[in-house]
Amino acid sequence: MGSRTRRLAYLGLLIALSVVLTRFASVRIALLGVEGIRIGFGGFPIIMAGVLYGPLAGAAVGAIADVVGFVMSPMGPYMPHFTLTSALTGALPALFISAARTKAGAPPSLGLLLGAITFGQTITSVLLVPYFLQSLFGMPWQVILPPRVVSQALTIPAYALLLDLVLRRVPGLAPRWETAPAARGPSDAGR
Repeated sequence: MGSRTRRLAYLGLLIALSVVLTRFASVRIALLGVEGIRIGFGGFPIIMAGVLYGPLAGAAVGAIADVVGFVMSPMGPYMPHFTLTSALTGALPALFISAARTKAGAPPSLGLLLGAITFGQTITSVLLVPYFLQSLFGMPWQVILPPRVVSQALTIPAYALLLDLVLRRVPGLAPRWETAPAARGPSDAGR
């Protein structure tokens, strides 16, 4: 299988995994008739797509997963604001890693992953989602923000540890740093 086909297959798998983890394997708490709090691992595949294949891939996986998930299991009206937030969930950590990386050809360190995921989740889950819930539905941020902070304080380290484990233990994912010119070896010539 060619590298482009393999990448599309992985991205499709990450989209499906995100939809399942977000819509069917997470705890969703409705506040004032719309989803106010969601606790689960649905953001992990989106972040993983961005870290492995770049900000554009992470954004695409996040946006497509949000739209497909809404069609399969809507909770409240469709709002493109949350599709944007989901896209940023995949793009921001990848941008952070690209900007902070100093050693080409090596996977990001656990500390870099933790910083990148904290950066992305703080902007999307802690700031943007409560802002959109307040501005669109009039939900008071004082009610929404504390549980989101607690939820992210638990999920951010879990995401970073799990992603570090996957990056170091699962061969053949063909992330960007393995296909970079500095990391190519004789065995990679056919990719």
